[in-house]
Amino acid sequence: MTQKEIAEAFSNGEFEKTFPYFSDTILWEVVGENKFTGRDEVIENCILTADYFKTVTTHFKTLNVITDLNRISVNGTAEFLKDNKRVAFVSACDVYEFDNESLLEKITSYCIQKK
Repeated sequence: MTQKEIAEAFSNGEFEKTFPYFSDTILWEVVGENKFTGRDEVIENCILTADYFKTVTTHFKTLNVITDLNRISVNGTAEFLKDNKRVAFVSACDVYEFDNESLLEKITSYCIQKK
């Protein structure tokens, strides 16, 4: 996968596709909420998040993808429905930083939930 494909897959909840591209020291920070450090911890959180996604209907919409050397930013929205009722709507921006071997070193996620 290209760096752009990795970033878009992660932002759209297709975490498992991205696991082979994580560096051992990857850091995922969800600003104002959590930090996950190291490959195992990040994968564990991805699995927990993916398990939640299986309990709801998700609609991801990518608005922009911006690339600059080994950095990619993806912004968009995610709507979560249960029994055809909205349980959450999030506007998000994920910033991805890759090393020179195209391994993902850092993810910074900014998530704003609509009230």
